[in-house]
Amino acid sequence: MITTNQMQSIIPDMNWEKAQFYLPHVNTVLPNFGIDTPLRKAHFLSQLAHESGGLKYNQENLNYSAKALRSVFGKYFKTKEIAEAYARKPEKIANRVYGNRMGNGDEASGDGWKYRGRGLIQLTGKNNYQKFAHDHGVDCVNNPDLILDPELALTSACWFWKKNNINRYADDDDIHMVTKRINGGTNGLLHRQHYLDSFKRLYEVLEADKS
Repeated sequence: MITTNQMQSIIPDMNWEKAQFYLPHVNTVLPNFGIDTPLRKAHFLSQLAHESGGLKYNQENLNYSAKALRSVFGKYFKTKEIAEAYARKPEKIANRVYGNRMGNGDEASGDGWKYRGRGLIQLTGKNNYQKFAHDHGVDCVNNPDLILDPELALTSACWFWKKNNINRYADDDDIHMVTKRINGGTNGLLHRQHYLDSFKRLYEVLEADKS
């Protein structure tokens, strides 16, 4: 069982106020999704720590500058003029970037913003909200902000992990493939590796204490 102090030793700048709501669920929810070995837990928590900014954020920050839009979402902002028209307008950005994919309607539908990333490993797109709602009996399709609840923020992350069979890569200790399944690429790989190494050491200590 991980304590708040142990978590802070790995994530020094974590949000204590939010962490106290998440940690009890970390110790009870993960095993329900097969995240039940030291290596699986270490991989899951390292990804979660990175994706949530150290347990600070449970929804996507889309407040991008024009320069950042060109860099991160260049496919959707091919000119400086387009990027400047959307810069620092998170709702407009979400609707453009997420429109017409992941089960969302077009840009004008507002689905991109409605089903933007929420949860500790951001659940994104209407399709994923519908699937999670079906599997867990939570009406997050009509009320997406339900995913901001601490238990559901963690549960949705575990659900995504299991749904995408990420344990197979965790069992191989393959951080590249784990990260690709979570992120779609290898963004922040070194940061994720740092967390992974730290969680591995923690679980080695916890396992040693059991014996």
